[in-house]
Amino acid sequence: MGNLCTCFSRKPVKKRRAAAAAAAAAKRIPRHGHPPPPVPGPAARWSRARSSRRDRGVEALTQEHAAAAAAAVLLRRHPQNGGPAPFDRSASLRYPSSGAKKQDLPRSSSSARGRSRIPCCSLTRSSPRFGPDALPRLVECSWWCDDVVAFWVLLMCSLGEIKIDDLETNHFILVHGGGFGAWCWYKTIALLEEGGFKVTAIDLTGSGIHSFDTNGVTSLSQYVKPLTDFLEKLADGEKVILVGHDFGGACISYAMELLPSKISKAIFVAAAMLTDGQSTLDMFAKQAGTNDLMQQTQVFLYANGNDNPPTAIDLDKSLSRDLLYNRSPAKDVALASVSMRPIPFAPVLEKLSLSNKYSIVRRFYVETSEDNAITLELQESMVKADPPERVFLLRGADHSPFFSKPQGLHKILVEISRTS
Repeated sequence: MGNLCTCFSRKPVKKRRAAAAAAAAAKRIPRHGHPPPPVPGPAARWSRARSSRRDRGVEALTQEHAAAAAAAVLLRRHPQNGGPAPFDRSASLRYPSSGAKKQDLPRSSSSARGRSRIPCCSLTRSSPRFGPDALPRLVECSWWCDDVVAFWVLLMCSLGEIKIDDLETNHFILVHGGGFGAWCWYKTIALLEEGGFKVTAIDLTGSGIHSFDTNGVTSLSQYVKPLTDFLEKLADGEKVILVGHDFGGACISYAMELLPSKISKAIFVAAAMLTDGQSTLDMFAKQAGTNDLMQQTQVFLYANGNDNPPTAIDLDKSLSRDLLYNRSPAKDVALASVSMRPIPFAPVLEKLSLSNKYSIVRRFYVETSEDNAITLELQESMVKADPPERVFLLRGADHSPFFSKPQGLHKILVEISRTS
């Protein structure tokens, strides 16, 4: 038994190895008696190698990003003969202003489960380092990753290719939809301001923190007055970009007709984009009978008595989540549940009178694919009735894209602001 334990006992290997190492070190000492400099340990060698690789990586990364930025600029400015139009990030459809038939565009918006694919030239970690010689391959790419393109935009700004100060305007005016208020844009405001843009979110009459009683709003002009007052106070020659959501689309259309010289571009986000002589109620009537959820959610208010027309429309909170926020985070739904106010009914009934002054302003439309309030089919019917300059499809967005897809909406707004 003792011999068996001896077989499994630990042998003094470390002492023998230490003695051998000391003897070997003694043999390496030079004849003049001075020992050699200490050999760096594994940790020191790894740290030095890692630092060297990091320095080389930063240099290579800078060169690669510069090449990528140049490729993006080249693609924007010099599309190849017969090649595709400048890429439309976060877009899947384009409707030319000429009213021609819509054509499919490369789909590059983020999916619900993951990020979009990279460009077809396969700019991955496994790809060879690319420099100026890779520009032709980059130019041939037909669709792009949202995050890569977003980074290139920022990089080009830092390199001086695109400067916010060089834009026609860097001032966004955000106009909320029916029942909402300026509060709903809080994510969009933060993202735009971080990018150097100026942002103003308007509370329309009887909305948000505006103290007026919603039931007392009797006309569209009264409802839109906070917006038109703001536009009238702009300095001579100063322009803004209007962004309207939901019923806010009719509101910015009214402002476009009244003060077109103050507006550089108008962006309709899942919004009522009406034609001359049409009201918002007319628009919703198109989906009557097909949107039972909308009808079930609406609660009419009769401040002047049941014998008179409704004065406002409220929304049933138990159903509004499925109608307006079916893809939005719970915290934003909670915010909306304590912030929403009734929608004045008279402005919804009022028909717009639009002329050539309205047509002067460049229009863009952002469609929301998972919208239960203004369905995608209804949005597309408005686009076909009066085609804007460009149409973007925001995938995975509900009726409140500022909640459900704030980054995607932000990218589209920035892209439109840079469209010359």
